[in-house]
Amino acid sequence: MHQKPVYLDYNATTPCDPGVVDVMIPCFTQGFGNAASRDHSYGWEASETVEHAREEVARLIGARSKDMIFTSGATEAINLALKGVMASGNFSGNHIITSQTEHEAVLDTCRYLEKKGYRVTYMGVDAGGNIDLEELEENIGPETIGIALMYANNETGLVHPVKQIGEIAKKHQLLFLCDASQAVGKIPVNAVGDGVDLLVFSSHKMYGPKGVGALYVNKSIKPEVAPLIHGGKHENGYRSGTLNVPGIAGFGKAASVCREKMENEAKRLEYLRNTMENELLAMPGTSVNGNRKNRLPHVTNISFEGVEGESLVLSLAKDIAVSRGSACSGNVHAPSHVLRAMGISDEDARNSLRISLGRFTTEEEVRFAAQVIGDTVTTQRKKHIINTLSSSS
Repeated sequence: MHQKPVYLDYNATTPCDPGVVDVMIPCFTQGFGNAASRDHSYGWEASETVEHAREEVARLIGARSKDMIFTSGATEAINLALKGVMASGNFSGNHIITSQTEHEAVLDTCRYLEKKGYRVTYMGVDAGGNIDLEELEENIGPETIGIALMYANNETGLVHPVKQIGEIAKKHQLLFLCDASQAVGKIPVNAVGDGVDLLVFSSHKMYGPKGVGALYVNKSIKPEVAPLIHGGKHENGYRSGTLNVPGIAGFGKAASVCREKMENEAKRLEYLRNTMENELLAMPGTSVNGNRKNRLPHVTNISFEGVEGESLVLSLAKDIAVSRGSACSGNVHAPSHVLRAMGISDEDARNSLRISLGRFTTEEEVRFAAQVIGDTVTTQRKKHIINTLSSSS
């Protein structure tokens, strides 16, 4: 029997895998040393734990462990990557290219840089959420420093042509920053093979603990990243602060588990996602937002005509946990900036649900959720019709 409410918001965060918790617990009570303590066994043990995790995290994205920097999460890693490159003073240009559908961590950092005198191009997308690679090249000029484009969209699941973007960046000798928070651990990611210079991801999106993330830095550009946090010169001087050893240990284990389970899990989740999607699309007035072909296997974003999104989510909350978009958006009442950039109306954007499945989602839960969502939408539509008639009489 499924547990209520059924959790279908895995893009917001994931529960820790039990194996991850098992690895973390001893770090609190036994291997509790400071990884920077070089004079005794407690510090040596903690340091070994960190370096083992670094190897596992690097292996998941096809990188060298020495090119990984641990942070408090993807948001800090994005800030370190973007601001750190600009603060290094090693670039004569002042132009960055990104997209209107990026996560707020990228968009807000770019807006900050604009206030500092940098110029940012926010590329539009088509109805499926895709960027135009020809337009990307057309936006490159002599002052362009780099490109900041995500691997997979957090609201629609759309996967961008990262390898082709990397080739464009290399052709023009630009830096390529990629927010891969939603992709790493879900689909194969190879930072080196894809030509990414700065790749960001987070533990809690892949069944690890909150409060820890990573920034991969291509070895050839390491001198171009200036630290944002100064102090004890931890992480080779890129990110000072006592390392979160339990979190990092859990991150490493999560990476290992994801690597082992990724292929089979992706197939299972795609089947479950399609099962739910097909049941919901059988209802009139429903449609999928975004490209249905090139997307993550566990995500769907569906618009329901004749309902109000916030009311729908609240009505579902007792039985199902879903969302209307990013969990990191401060203004929850505004229509999704991602859907609006795709040309979707404010009304349809507000009437949309993001449903994201995960490792512990069962087929029983999916079928239960589809039934509950369908029944709730039908009820909401009837209320909407009655209210409309009452207000017009």
